[in-house]
Amino acid sequence: MAIFLKDKIIEALKAQPGFDEKKLSAALKLQKEKGGSLGKILVATGAITKKDLMMFLSSQLNIPPINLARYRLDPELLHIFPEKIIREHNVLPLSKMGDVVTVVVSDPLDVFILDRLSAITHYHIDAVLSSEDDIKTALESFYSGRGLDIKKTLDEISSSEAGIVELVGEEKLDIKEITEKVNLAPIVKVVNLIIMEALKRRASDIHIEPSEKVLKIRYRVDGILHDVLELPKKSQNAVIARIKILSRLDITQTLTPQDGRFKIKAEGKQIDFRVSVLPTAFGGKIVLRILDKSSLGMGLDNLGFLPESAAVFKKAVSRPYGMLLVTGPTGSGKSTTLYSILNQLNTPERNIVTIEDPVEYQIEGITQIQAKTEIGLTFASGLRSVLRQNPDVIMIGEIRDFETADIAIKASLTGQMVFSTLHTNDALSAITRLMDMGAEPFLIASSLVFVCAQRLCRKICSACKEEYDIPKAVLDRAGVAPGRFYRGKGCSRCNNTGFVGRMAILEAFLLDDAIRDMIIRKAPANDMKAYAVKHGMKTLRDDGMEKFLMGITTLEEILSVTSEE
Repeated sequence: MAIFLKDKIIEALKAQPGFDEKKLSAALKLQKEKGGSLGKILVATGAITKKDLMMFLSSQLNIPPINLARYRLDPELLHIFPEKIIREHNVLPLSKMGDVVTVVVSDPLDVFILDRLSAITHYHIDAVLSSEDDIKTALESFYSGRGLDIKKTLDEISSSEAGIVELVGEEKLDIKEITEKVNLAPIVKVVNLIIMEALKRRASDIHIEPSEKVLKIRYRVDGILHDVLELPKKSQNAVIARIKILSRLDITQTLTPQDGRFKIKAEGKQIDFRVSVLPTAFGGKIVLRILDKSSLGMGLDNLGFLPESAAVFKKAVSRPYGMLLVTGPTGSGKSTTLYSILNQLNTPERNIVTIEDPVEYQIEGITQIQAKTEIGLTFASGLRSVLRQNPDVIMIGEIRDFETADIAIKASLTGQMVFSTLHTNDALSAITRLMDMGAEPFLIASSLVFVCAQRLCRKICSACKEEYDIPKAVLDRAGVAPGRFYRGKGCSRCNNTGFVGRMAILEAFLLDDAIRDMIIRKAPANDMKAYAVKHGMKTLRDDGMEKFLMGITTLEEILSVTSEE
């Protein structure tokens, strides 16, 4: 069977127009010398893509391909096979009906593994097909989550360990039965352990999601959500109430959204948590945003900016007045960049005021205002009041309408330095967005000093960094010359993702007289961008590619977070 299929692959490859037989010969020689799957070797050498190989195997073997993202893993099924066997052969038990277990495989050419699984379990094994990467992702999501066994940990934990997470400024609340239940040691420890594990894994967010039968816990690490734990449904109300008490929220209110925050001391650092509660069909979903203020003191040089981009940013910030805009989608690191700048500007001789929705980092020495539209405290109305307070530096969380844009522009023209954000895909589009809101071009040209677009990309884990080959066809499509390239193999430090931490990629431009003239003439954004690139501005893709060539991140990561110009 395997020999027959191997011959079929070879015939199919030879039948492809323009196929390079040298690649096939090299793959066959490599398989003969080192063994292994011919399919994997063909993909690794660039003779065929993973997708084409999977579709070919599916059609030849009549094995249906599946999208694992649409399936929920059953923990009981994963215990049918030893973990060592599952990881060694990269297989995934998907379902069980009677004495038939359906298993997801990435390499159906390895017919011996199906026989081995059948011998181990005494079940009949049926196979379906998925990509190797998708199976690995699903397995790592399960096995990394399995490590957080709350019940087992509660049996072993000592009182001193439970106190590692200590609430800062907790007040004694006079709430009767539910408070007594919530403050029982087991629930307090469960919530503490969820928080401790999130900090240990460098999570930026904790998602606590009620479903019909369980309470699901997920962590967002380096921008990617991972399933971590499922708690019994009966613990749901107590866990949610405990977090509400920490956040000074009304535990009896279950029908409307709520927002709160609390602080903890963990590992010698003070960490803020911003809490959002949203009513759902199965209870209150809670998202905790983890805000570590220690990252704000790093400065621009340590945010991942290239020297040229950092120099442009520093030159803009050194101006005594004017408007500076940072653009990008939600979660692109705009707030962290602006807070890092404010932290550097935060000196006794400056009056710094922010208007935000919500206030993320609370910084000593800066006046921070929470916008509340329900009582009429909008960005625009708050900004009018702020200008009466004689500020030197103003940060507006986001420019959303003409009124806010108009006041911000006029404030920057009267001697204030104004920082804000916009949601645009690139830097120069911020100018046309302001025009679309109704701002006068001559006012934009006079007030705007600097615009930049920002994205975040994951960094390769230094503990498992390895060199690897990228097929020439892929490099040609990306416009990259052959060279030495790196990726993360996956290890315990990075939870087998190959990445640890994120960094910013930047598209930054300091406005000059030519751009100001183009603004007044209402030139298209594409023309302004073409001029900026010609005069030294790196696009997001160029900035990211430079970091890829430096071995800091991967080509796939850059292509996924930036678009072609």
